[in-house]
Formats: sequence, C-alpha cells, structure tokens
Amino acid sequence: MSESVKEREDIISPDIHVNEECLKERLGMDVSFDVGIRKLPVFDREIQLYYVNGLVDTQNIIELLKELMDLDARNRKITGVKKAVKNHLTHYQVEETDSMNEAVTQMLSGLIFILIDGETEAFVVDVRSYPTRGPEEPDTERVVRGSRDGYTENIIINTALTRRRIRDERLRHEILKVGVRSKTDICIAYIDGIVDPEMVKIVREELENIKIDGITMTDKIIEEYIVKQGMNPFPLVRYTERPDVAATHLLEGHLVIMVDTSPSVIIAPTTFFHHVQHAEEYRQSAAIGTFLRWVRFAGILFSLFILPFWLLLVMQPSLLPEGLQYVGPNETKEVPIFAQIIFAELGIELLRMAAIHTPSPLATALGLVAALLIGEIAIEVGLFSPEVILYVAIGAVGMFATPSYELSVALRVARLILVTIVALFKAPGFIIATTLFIFMLARIKTFNKPYLWPFFPFDPPAMWQIIIRSSVPTIRWRPSIVHPQDPIRQEES
Repeated sequence: MSESVKEREDIISPDIHVNEECLKERLGMDVSFDVGIRKLPVFDREIQLYYVNGLVDTQNIIELLKELMDLDARNRKITGVKKAVKNHLTHYQVEETDSMNEAVTQMLSGLIFILIDGETEAFVVDVRSYPTRGPEEPDTERVVRGSRDGYTENIIINTALTRRRIRDERLRHEILKVGVRSKTDICIAYIDGIVDPEMVKIVREELENIKIDGITMTDKIIEEYIVKQGMNPFPLVRYTERPDVAATHLLEGHLVIMVDTSPSVIIAPTTFFHHVQHAEEYRQSAAIGTFLRWVRFAGILFSLFILPFWLLLVMQPSLLPEGLQYVGPNETKEVPIFAQIIFAELGIELLRMAAIHTPSPLATALGLVAALLIGEIAIEVGLFSPEVILYVAIGAVGMFATPSYELSVALRVARLILVTIVALFKAPGFIIATTLFIFMLARIKTFNKPYLWPFFPFDPPAMWQIIIRSSVPTIRWRPSIVHPQDPIRQEES
C-alpha cells in the first residue's frame, strides 16, 4: 500500500458518511458481530459512537448516551456543537485525535470513539472493562504469611497493584503497543531517579523495534526479543506474579515489564541469585529466613549434582571411602544404571507434564498411579533399583524447591548433560564438565550485567546479603549491579 493511500485512510473526513463507509470496510462491521455503532442526532448534526462489545463497560456507554440525548432534548441554541458534546461526555478520560488509525486502535483496545458530522477530529473515551479474574495469590509463589493478591491478565489492574505499594510521584508507567496486528499493550514500570536511564532506553528501543504481527504468547516472546537468549537454557530475566516482589525490585532500581493478558511480569536486569530467592524468606525473621535460604540452596545443589556424583561413585567404587562402601546398588539389574536414570528422569518429567494437564479432581488418581508405576511395581519387576528412585526423587524435590520454574528446568537439562558425560568419561568428565558449567555461567551477561554477580566478579558486601538474609534496617545500599542513580536506600540512623 502506497504512503498516499495510507495517509488518506488516516484522515478523518468532515463528511461523517464517508467515515462510516470507510470504517465498515476496515472493521468488517457487516461480518463481525462484536463491533458496533450507535447513531443519534444532536442539534441537527449526526453523531456516531463506535465500540467493541465485551471490552467496554456497558453502563458507562448508556450514561454517555443519556447525557447526549438529554443535551439534544433541551433545544437550546448552541453555536459550537463539538464543544457542547465534549462538555457533556460524563467521563474522566476524554481525548481528541485527528487520526483515524489512532481512533480505530483505541477502539480495538476497549475504548470508544465518537465522530461528529462536519468535524475532522474524534473524541476517544476510555470505558474499558476487560474480562478478568480477581487478583488471587499466585500458585507458584505462595507464602505462609503475607499478601494474598497477585497480578492478573488485566494490565490496568496490574499497574494499580504496583502503585498501591509505591505511592511515589516518580513511579513511571510507560505504555507502548507492540505487534503489527495484535497491538498488545506493554507497560515499562520504573522509578525515575533510581533506575539507570540507559537501561530504560535500551528496553524501550528493543520494544519499539519489534515488528512481529502479534505477541499472543506475551511475556515470553518479549523476553526473547529484549535479551537475545538464543539456545541458552538459563533464565536471563525473572518472572513474578506477586506485586510485593515487583515493588521490592522497583525500589532496588530494576525495571518491570508488564504485558497485557499475562499475569506474570518481567523483572530486569537479574542475576543467577535473583532466581533462588523467595518472598517467604522476607516474611520470617532474619535467622529463619537465612535458614530457609540455606535449605533451598542445598536443595538446588543436590538437584544438580547428586545424580551425576552418585553415578560416578557407582561406576568407580574405588573413589568411595571405607565408611561409605554401602553407596551403590546391592544387586545388579539387567538395565544399566545410566539407562535407569534416564528413564526415571523422563518419567518424572512426563508426570510433571501430566499433572499440569490433569484436571484437579483426577490429580489424586494420577499421584496413586505414579507411586505404583515408578515406585513399587517398577522396582519389583527389576526395571529400577531402589537407589536410582531415591536419588532421582531427591533431585526432583530440589527442582520443585527452586523458586524460579525456568531455572529449575534449566538445571534439569544441565543435570542430564552431567549424567551423560559421567557415563562416558567418568571422573575426568565430571570434573571438566562441572568446571566448564561454572565458566559458562560466568560468561553469561544479561543487559551487559554479569550473571554470577556478586560471586563473579566478587562483591563481598553483596555476597554476604546473598548468603545471609540480613535484617532490613541494616541494608543501606541498593544493589550496585543495576547502577542506581540514588544508591542509598535508607539513611544511617
């Protein structure tokens, strides 16, 4: 389509019937039942109101129509119809636009626009009422004590949940539309004066340069565009559905990306250690929070290394000290140990996927089947040895204890690679693969930030806060990794 044709389509004609014919063709109003138009005369001038059923608050539209009809019924002499109509649009958010494309885009986002015969500008009124659920506690980030609200699929509710926790006039919610056809609303949230402006600029430019037709998979597609993850399995941004977690990161100097229709938000930039912390640690005392953190760290390390290390000891019993000679299967099965581990890991993964897709009333039955198949019967028929089931189960528990689902899946892939290398190369393979694994993590950068900070490069005060859950009154500085403009979080008393 040529530029001149596009420009003509973007112009609002003073002849309202020309606009009507153009919109009927563009919106397919004879085909789409949910796109509606309401016509009424006001002071001998025709007014047309365009809307999308299901995205608008019907009661608000009725009140607007009543006010406009009442205006016409008064039979007063009016010199400026446009001004009179605007003054009687009983809504707090009314804007004007001379762009037909802008008016149509806003209408498809849940607003309405009003055309007046003889005028080249339209009124855009925000009467959105998206279908949504309540802000319930996220299933994946539950806490024993704390707030029970969570983000929803409605971006308006999500921004409100954040602002309710940060009543700072410098909290910014920048809105963009991404997707040539979907025109999905995306919000960049940050606190001006704390966040690194260069970081905001990079994210904004990356979002504006997205030219895909639609982002129906919402936040994950956005992540792939802004961080260029490629085949790296480790998460480079953090997801959360908890407003308190997002607000905490905003106050630290991070920025948050909200995508309409997604209940999870993206926190950036993040490091490896952001993915192993949980809100529960900050809902308990510092000592209990530290204990919970250590248990979680131990579970994550066990989930990664226990299976390959146990396989190494089984394949090379000479590495076992005298007191641990009992480690390893007591009897030889026909199925090799390596194959047993792979089958058990795949079985756990299949059960996890089955649990996601199984309706809640059938979940108990699935658990019983899993316990029988992978537990007793599989051992009795000689498919698995008891120790394989034990260590695979420990690895699975450690995986489920990882707060970040994305990190847990990445660690599972890394564990399978380590197991395979140990089966092929034994002790040298284990040592070399573990070393390369750490080097690989150290080379990863997200938004030019080291992934293993504060372990590498080493930052002693920040590393101390990773190991120990410090009490909040002792934390004076914001994390240096985000380059905050205001590094001091609280003044020294």
